[in-house]
Amino acid sequence: MKVYISPYRDHWIPPVKILQLVCFWHVIPSDDDDESPYDDPWIDRWCDRLVPLCEKLQKILDRIHPPIRYVKIDRQDTWSMDHTMAHIIVPMLRQLKATKHGSPLVDLEDVPEHLHPKVPASASNGYTDETVHERWAWVMDEMIWAFEQELEDDSESKFHDHSGVDNNAPLNTQMSQIKTDWDGLRAYRDWETDRKSTRLNSSHSRASRMPSSA
Repeated sequence: MKVYISPYRDHWIPPVKILQLVCFWHVIPSDDDDESPYDDPWIDRWCDRLVPLCEKLQKILDRIHPPIRYVKIDRQDTWSMDHTMAHIIVPMLRQLKATKHGSPLVDLEDVPEHLHPKVPASASNGYTDETVHERWAWVMDEMIWAFEQELEDDSESKFHDHSGVDNNAPLNTQMSQIKTDWDGLRAYRDWETDRKSTRLNSSHSRASRMPSSA
């Protein structure tokens, strides 16, 4: 797989910027200044005249320097697509968590009780509550953890503690010295079973919708 995606490219040049370059001897405020650049009538007129030129220039630059959206999929990438996509999804989710600019609404029944708000969302609090960001952070942690399991070669090793094993002891003794978190291991295996069952049912559902050949 090869993926090349360029950053967002904006080739629009505001007419006021052109006026600032051409009429350099005249002080023309920018759009982000407190004083509007259109307070002066002649600036307003020339900005209107330059709009068609800016639009044509934008089209030319868009053609010369277009955004890159190149994706090449190899045959082996679809042999285990969930594992292939996990290599992309995990770092993207980590970056989203680190640089997020907001939080979507997460239903209370989808999160543990300790993340339920004490005061429900209403018009008085802008239809947000005190745990709206914590709930979304919890959901992202769950998604990151789930996809990380796809990248681990031995995902069950975390439930076995070998710190108390005597390497010089007989094999049966070493096996008995391994401490296992059986509750966590059973819960993880149940999660794995549910995940595989959901994937299998989804595949059967898609296959049932495919037209049969004559």
